Amino acid sequence: MSKYKTTIGIEIHCELKTGTKMFSGAPVKFGETANTCTSVVDLAMPGTLPSVNKEAVRLAIKACTGLHCDIDPLVKFDRKNYYYSDLPKGFQITQQFHPIGRDGYVEIETEEGSKRIRIERIHMEEDTAKQFHRETGTYIDFNRAGVPLVEIVSRPDMHSAEEAAAYVDTLRQILLYLNVSDVKMEEGSMRCDVNISLSADDSLGTKTEIKNLNSIANVQKAVAAEIERQSRILDEGGRVEQATRRYDESQKTTVLMRKKEGSVDYKYFPEPNIFPIQLDEAWIRDIQDTMEELPAARRARFMKDYGLGEYDAQVLVADPAMADYYEEAAKTAKDAKKTANWVIGDLSAALNRDNRTFASAGVAPEHLAQLVNLVADGTISGKQAKTVFEDMLSSGKEPAKIVEEKGMKQVTDEGAILALVTEVLDANPKSIEDYKAGKDRAIGFLVGQVMKKSRGTANPKRTNELIREELAKR
Repeated sequence: MSKYKTTIGIEIHCELKTGTKMFSGAPVKFGETANTCTSVVDLAMPGTLPSVNKEAVRLAIKACTGLHCDIDPLVKFDRKNYYYSDLPKGFQITQQFHPIGRDGYVEIETEEGSKRIRIERIHMEEDTAKQFHRETGTYIDFNRAGVPLVEIVSRPDMHSAEEAAAYVDTLRQILLYLNVSDVKMEEGSMRCDVNISLSADDSLGTKTEIKNLNSIANVQKAVAAEIERQSRILDEGGRVEQATRRYDESQKTTVLMRKKEGSVDYKYFPEPNIFPIQLDEAWIRDIQDTMEELPAARRARFMKDYGLGEYDAQVLVADPAMADYYEEAAKTAKDAKKTANWVIGDLSAALNRDNRTFASAGVAPEHLAQLVNLVADGTISGKQAKTVFEDMLSSGKEPAKIVEEKGMKQVTDEGAILALVTEVLDANPKSIEDYKAGKDRAIGFLVGQVMKKSRGTANPKRTNELIREELAKR
């Protein structure tokens, strides 16, 4: 734990889930052959003009609404001027002076409870091309050039690595639920730049920036490593230098990329080729009125409607596909809590093992509900349900059919179970003596013998009760 006050702000670049680019009709596709998803606009050919992607604006409005931002209905774009090989025009079209959203917030969960992290602004812009550095030279793939982005800039309201990770995770969930972005950090569709400063008092220290963090785990690790690094420098009487750094996972530390002497003058000015666009207020309201349910609302509903605890609701809602699967199963399941246990436990473990997703689970939600119901009404035991479940995974069959084929239906007829109990007790006088002597584990042995004779079909609970009743008579 650092003795210095840590102040953290985060900038997140998030690709919007559109079919085409921000200012051209070129397709947006990940993993395609280099330089096959481009147009003359993306490549800045002379005489070409940008055309604003309406779907990108719609998605930006959804992001602003989900993050409680005030929306500016007058859309204006600006030029951010700098020369780099990944920027074919020599400038980037962005929203420096008129961001589409301002003054929002998200609520994160911390060990101390809920905390509000303010969002300064959300603006639309185009992505740059992607560079690859090789021994033979630098290569550029323009497939990413012009992909629609929103940049989400937080206020410096975070003060620990855990809070930074919670903020990114909360933001990722909201954008995913709203279908604004696929937020695949490993593919670069959501990228984080973290600004960190340490000071011995309430003033702000010298800021360093950690670029392009590509997972929530790395956000937490990078921030923790940078706090440790800056603390060590200050402890030794040194001075933290303003710089841009990256996180080296193998070394578990941040590494210098370049020093900063001050802020770069990008010579922003209004984009002359895109006239200001006045958004129709009715269109904005229609977008907002038809938005998807947000994660926090879904968690609250799961707890209210299905009687789930906070932990179960949180785990389910963290993955929209998992939450959708659970909700479909819970419609016909007799026990919503047991259904959640199956989804979070056995099913999730099986999908991870087989490298599958809930979208291709192999076990239909209604079949899982049927399995829960077979246990609830005593048709099979919980132990038998595990065997049935593995068969469901491999065959895709309904659990009732598997139970029938394997002859697994539990014997609940008291007369039949009692006959087996009597037979077992008669054959095991030593176990009766042990029980009379206070060795209660003898019950477990006797139950096991009955289950063995019934080939696992005797109802375990009723078997236990009948054994105790019969032992009391002997």
